Amino acid sequence: MPARQLAIVIDAADPDALRDFWVAAMRYEPHGSAGAYRSATPPAGEVGPKLVFQRVDDPQTPTKNRLHIDIVVGDEIATETERLLGLGASRVTDLIDEVGTRWIVLADPEGNEFCLVYDT
Repeated sequence: MPARQLAIVIDAADPDALRDFWVAAMRYEPHGSAGAYRSATPPAGEVGPKLVFQRVDDPQTPTKNRLHIDIVVGDEIATETERLLGLGASRVTDLIDEVGTRWIVLADPEGNEFCLVYDT
């Protein structure tokens, strides 16, 4: 079975400005936007994770995750949720349907949140 596609999601007060910074820093390209989300990807033919910048209203604090991983699982959200719960993950949310995709928030055994998503 092939490895899963990965996206790194970064909380931002200004997702456009933060995307512009990371596009320049990583030599990435702007990829698109939907609602409170902006994204960037490596140039064509290059390999690397997709970066997604998520607008949030709450400020950074020492105890809030500002980065999290999205694992793209397509139609296997339910199956992968059960598999990861069996490995020690815990469910943080039920299925969320927003901006044309769906996801579930889980936490790893140490409480670090991540998402299983249909598509990023």
